[in-house]
Amino acid sequence: MPYFYNINHYIKYKYRKSRHNPLVSIIYFFIRKILGPLVRLIWIKEVTGICHIPKYGPAIVAFNHESYFDFLCFIAVCPRNIHYLSAEKFFSNKILKMLMVATGQIRVDRKAKDKRIVHNLVHAHLDAYKLIGIFPEGTRAPDKEKMLLTFTGIAKYAIKTKSPVIPVGISGTFDVMSRHDKKPRFKKIVSIHIGEPVDLTIYLQHKMNKKAYRVITDKIMRKISVLSGKPYLY
Repeated sequence: MPYFYNINHYIKYKYRKSRHNPLVSIIYFFIRKILGPLVRLIWIKEVTGICHIPKYGPAIVAFNHESYFDFLCFIAVCPRNIHYLSAEKFFSNKILKMLMVATGQIRVDRKAKDKRIVHNLVHAHLDAYKLIGIFPEGTRAPDKEKMLLTFTGIAKYAIKTKSPVIPVGISGTFDVMSRHDKKPRFKKIVSIHIGEPVDLTIYLQHKMNKKAYRVITDKIMRKISVLSGKPYLY
């Protein structure tokens, strides 16, 4: 384990390591050519708006969260490598950890008080023109009828890095494998609807506070609500 002088030194090391890891490109090539078509064949019924994913440049993709299959289904249709903010539990299992590291996912220690590492890693990825995936609800919804109250981190990332936010509504994954299920069902019922980037330019001219970040987050979630068919009641 290398020695780190301070937190910024550690962040630069983690980002540099993930950026130059050739396994990321290899694993995504495998997913796109082999696993992707299989996932689309078995589970994905419909995909719309794929043209809204920018071919180049930084962007944040925001989703509603019904199932672990949200990750897999979107990776199977996305034309670019995507780096999700992923909970620490995915890194506690040796096999899952290898997959998370190999695909360049960003670990989020949800109980940690100091979030500077994850914040700076997200900023570094966006500065390098990468695609970031975020589930603003923070965890899978307990039912398929409505969404959870969201965290405002997505608004902070978008404003501070001036990155576009692409809203995505996913439906059907709850019935494939909800948080209460131990194994998936084989049903071709998943729909993925990708919306136009949310226009946040008006907010770039103003000083931000907690209320403003909440307004922006709720604006993003209302777009996702329309795309997913799930009400956002907050």
